[in-house]
Amino acid sequence: MTYREIFQIIFKNKSKLIKITAVSVVIIFAVLYFVYPVSYKAPVTVLPPEQNTGMGTLGSLLGSQDLSSLMSGSFSNANSQLYMEILKSRSAAEYVVKKHHLMNYYGEDNLYKAVQKLSDNLETSVNKEGILTVTVETKTSLFPLFSGGTDKAKKLSAELSNSYIEALDKINREKLSSKARQARKYIEEQLKSTKFQLDSVETRLMVFQKTNKAISLPDQVNAAIQAAADLKTEIVKTEIELGMMQSNLREDNRALIALKSKLDELRAQYNKMEMGNQDYLVSFKEVPELGKELASLLREVKIQNEVYIMLQQQYYKEKIQENRDIPTVEILDTAVPPLKSSGPRVIFSSVMGGIFVFLGMCLLLVFDAKKNK
Repeated sequence: MTYREIFQIIFKNKSKLIKITAVSVVIIFAVLYFVYPVSYKAPVTVLPPEQNTGMGTLGSLLGSQDLSSLMSGSFSNANSQLYMEILKSRSAAEYVVKKHHLMNYYGEDNLYKAVQKLSDNLETSVNKEGILTVTVETKTSLFPLFSGGTDKAKKLSAELSNSYIEALDKINREKLSSKARQARKYIEEQLKSTKFQLDSVETRLMVFQKTNKAISLPDQVNAAIQAAADLKTEIVKTEIELGMMQSNLREDNRALIALKSKLDELRAQYNKMEMGNQDYLVSFKEVPELGKELASLLREVKIQNEVYIMLQQQYYKEKIQENRDIPTVEILDTAVPPLKSSGPRVIFSSVMGGIFVFLGMCLLLVFDAKKNK
């Protein structure tokens, strides 16, 4: 059958085709407008999480940075993509389902089935600036114009979107608190060990001074003690940071390797000071025997005291972080009930439906004509 014959068949039945198409468009329009459930979407936008450039929380703390700048609303090296994956998690969906009693809304008696339906209605996206958009689609029941459920659906869409951000913040804070708890326990152990060593060396110093009536040292040796104490304190700080990082990172991690190299260099510098080196004012092996023992005890007391003070500061900072209740997610725009529906697209769908009906009828007429030919 040629194209000319096809067009002749269509032209011959044009009135029939137009009537059927028009009736189809009207029926589709009526079904979509009066019967089909209406969908609503209320987006909420979130600013990208801050990123930390240091080698970890404790490492930055030991570097004398303030805690609030390090844990002010994000995981270590977190980004918007991570936030998006958290929002897609079952934990986030469960929080929203339980808060709004969505098992009844979805007509499910199983929590996980309701969670799955909610997750299917969740939409997340991240633009090139890192701003995260979260939307939950809600639908009215059949015959939306008569059931009066449009306002409820609009409001619910906004509430669900905002609740997802609450879930993200809750999960985020729990993870931060967990990390702070780990750090606090680790520092607590180091604190006890350092306190024991400090008490021990102070007792030894007191006994030595009492026995030998040795009270002070020349200024040059005191300067060397201070320099050694500072260096040793830095070594201890680095060892503590390394201990924290080794439990969370692989051995081939660049930050971990760099920290080990730093520790080796610090230890080498300390050994030079111990054994004597022209770079330092005085080596401890050159101090007279009695003075050397006193210098060693004074240096050890100073080191342990400085480390103990540093650990105490970090211990209380981690304890505060563990118990703080500050929002970790910065919302740019909260979700509000939408003014317009997101679906169905009544006119577009009606026109497209009419086109498909017209093409289908044309095919039927052509096949029928070919069959009877």
